[in-house]
This record gives sequence, structure tokens and C-alpha cells, in this order.
Amino acid sequence: MTLDNGSSDRGNAIMAKDKSKQTFFCEACGAQSVRWEGRCNTCGAWNTIKEFRTAANGAGVRGRSSVTPGKPLLLSEVRSDRSARLIGKGSELNRVLGGGLTPGSVILVAGDPGIGKSTLLMETLVGFSQSWQVLYVSGEESLAQLRQRADRLGVVGDKFPVMMENRLEIILQVLEEWQPDILVVDSIQTMASESSPSAAGTVNQVRECAGHLIQLAKTHNMATFLVGHVTKDGQIAGPRVLEHMVDTVLYFEGERGHDYRILRAVKNRFGSANEIGVFEMGQNGLQEVLNPSELFLSERIRGATGSVVFPGMEGTRPVLVEIQSLVAPSVFPQPRRNTLGWDPNRLAMLTAVMEKRLGLGFYNHDIFLNIAGGFRVTETAADLAVSASLFASLKNLSLDPSLVIVGEIGLGGEVRAVSHVATRLREAAKLGFDRALLPEKSMKQVLDGPKMTLTGVSSIEEMMRHLP
Repeated sequence: MTLDNGSSDRGNAIMAKDKSKQTFFCEACGAQSVRWEGRCNTCGAWNTIKEFRTAANGAGVRGRSSVTPGKPLLLSEVRSDRSARLIGKGSELNRVLGGGLTPGSVILVAGDPGIGKSTLLMETLVGFSQSWQVLYVSGEESLAQLRQRADRLGVVGDKFPVMMENRLEIILQVLEEWQPDILVVDSIQTMASESSPSAAGTVNQVRECAGHLIQLAKTHNMATFLVGHVTKDGQIAGPRVLEHMVDTVLYFEGERGHDYRILRAVKNRFGSANEIGVFEMGQNGLQEVLNPSELFLSERIRGATGSVVFPGMEGTRPVLVEIQSLVAPSVFPQPRRNTLGWDPNRLAMLTAVMEKRLGLGFYNHDIFLNIAGGFRVTETAADLAVSASLFASLKNLSLDPSLVIVGEIGLGGEVRAVSHVATRLREAAKLGFDRALLPEKSMKQVLDGPKMTLTGVSSIEEMMRHLP
């Protein structure tokens, strides 16, 4: 039996179509789907499912024609890599990275447009260029624009090579020739590979380009910084799985009304996560802030109603911040609950506990809670300070300006112990605070602590008796 030419052509078309396989990924959470859907079944986000095409033989977008089989090794036979970290001039960046830059690591730096990501990396790379071979690849700015930024920052680029390119294959050829110790790619969303027909910034291109750069970084022991854009929701644009591919994820945060910037590590395979570095944006670039507590408390009005100082912890660093609250009678059927820098669900829980245990009437009051300076507090150790601030604002009380408050509150009104109490109080004592309200169960942690008047409380009712 023979096939006519029409049947043969249709068969060839079907075979050509089957050479590639379609899969879909959610840009918000990275979940995989076998078909396109309007709503992600994992995270519930709408219109975030994007197509990702892979080869039918399982080679993926990279299109490897052959794979060399690997040989398993015993873990005891693997040679330990004890390469020394690359220490830059900036102590804040070294702190966030866990003590320095690890050779072969891949760091994703994300942040809002204009927040200072390129400025930070240019200043960082200039410091590293004095001792190591570096390369700055820009896919967004021209070489003239890079020179303008360097002149503004006072950067001398005699050991600072730069390159304007967004074609992945060209970049890989240059990297094979130059073999730099440290690479910056600004940004990963502008890179495009010829092996993928989609536009730059799509799921296909971001995964393809990041995968090649990560593989090259691991092979040549090259530390790599990838700059990533963020969406309007503050998430990294492109597939969320990019965060799982890299070794470290740094978010560069800051409010447009303030000059300081916060570099926060949310993932770090070579150090502590949730570590922060604080910078101040000036005319000559970013300046390190060695004592962020003084910065956040610099504009504090001593004795203001509803103002409480909380000694927080960001990674291994103690940071003192001011918690402000405004509780006022509401004219709306549904009172407002607005928070800046604090979890609104946590605020709802604390107000419910205070109404139940203390008989306070927040149900007909508007509540505005603010972490002064635009700082964001995520730890539950701030519960006691937030409750004291709400109580003081409701009763129109001015608390002791030399008092700091720390502790977690449970649903039964009990005050639970928190970690690193001695470190928190030592930082408070350095700034002149001489009185602290803390959980009673944490008192044993500060037997050899700073010389302060310490008051331990076991319940929220007991805390209120020590406030005035």
C-alpha cells in the first residue's frame, strides 16, 4: 500500500509539529500546567499562565543533540570546594551576602524601576575590579549612558570593562574569551536567545537565558549578578521559578519619599536569609548607613501619643524602629483599618484580643498603623509594641520616651517569649534607652545584658498596668 503525495505532506507536517512540546508555567508562582488556563489553580492569579515550548526528545529549549552520561560518585569522593569569598569594599553588601561574594554563585537583584539597582552594582563592581577581573553587560543602557552614570558617581573605569549587548550567544562567546571572575547582567529580561523564537522578557527567553548563564557560572566558577525587573505587585517579572534557579535573591527596596534604600536577602544558599543592608541615596550615589537605628529614629518626636519604639531583628542585625498608630472615632459603618509596613491580618487579630481581654472598643474606631520611615516589620515579636501603641492612641497617652517594648501575643492574651532579646536590648541601650518591657519568660536570656530597667510581663493585661 502506498501513500499519495497529499498524505505524505500531511504526515510530515504532523511530525514536524510533534517535534516540540508545549508546557505552560504561571508567572506568579511557577506552577506547571499542561494547557493554558485563565486562572492558575495553584495560586489563584489571573492571566499569568504563559507558554513554554520544549523539544519532544526532552532536551528542552537549549536543544542539546546528545547527552553525555554522568558517573555517580560517593559523597566522600567529591572534592570539597573551600574557595575564599570575594570581599568587596562595601560592608553592607558583604553582610547581606553572608560575609562576601561566593565564587560561582548566581545572585538575582530585583527592585522597582529607578530604585538604584544599576547604581549599586556599578559601585560594587568598581570595588571588585581592583582585585579581580569583572565585566558589566548592559542590555538596556548604551555605553554613553553607562559613562554618564560613572561620571556622576565619580567612578574611574580604567579596570572596568563594559559591554552593551542583549544577544545571549554573543555574550556567551565574550565570556568564554574573557573568563571574568565577576559578571553583571543588567537585566535578564532584556536578554534573548536565537534558539527561542519568542520575544525578550517572555517565559521562554528568561528561562533559556538564565539557564545558560547559570550553567556557565557554575562551570567557570564565575560569580554572576542578574538584575530582574519587578511587577506592579512587587514580584519579580517573568517566571517565579527563576528564584529557585539562582543561589541568592536580593530585593532592593525603598520609598520614593525617602533617601534610604534597603537591600534585603530573601534567599541565600551561602548565608543567612532575611539579612538587610541599608544605603542612603545621595547626589554621588549610594552611601552605606552603618547604624540604621539612628536613621529610622532621627525624626521621632519624644512623648508623641501612640508612639512606641520596637527593637526588631533583621537577620543578625538589630534595628530599632518607631511604631505609630492613630485611633479615632469612625463616621463610617465599616471602620477603616489601614497599615503601612505591618500585616493587616495581624492587626485584626491584635484588636480582637484587646477587645476580648481588655474590654476596649475598637469596633467603632478607625485605626491607622504606620512603621515610621517606610520600614517593613514581619516578625511577631512586634505584637506587644503594636498593642501598646494602639492602647496609648486610644487613651491619648504619652508613653515614656526611653522605653522599648518587645514580645509576641497569643490569642489568649498571653505574652510569649521571643529570640535574641539580649541583642535587641544592647542595641537599645547604645541609643540611650534605659527601660524595656519584655516577656517574663525572656528575662533569663538577659541576665548579663545591658544596664536597663527590665520589666517582665506574662499577659497583655499586665503590660497595660506598666504603660503609664
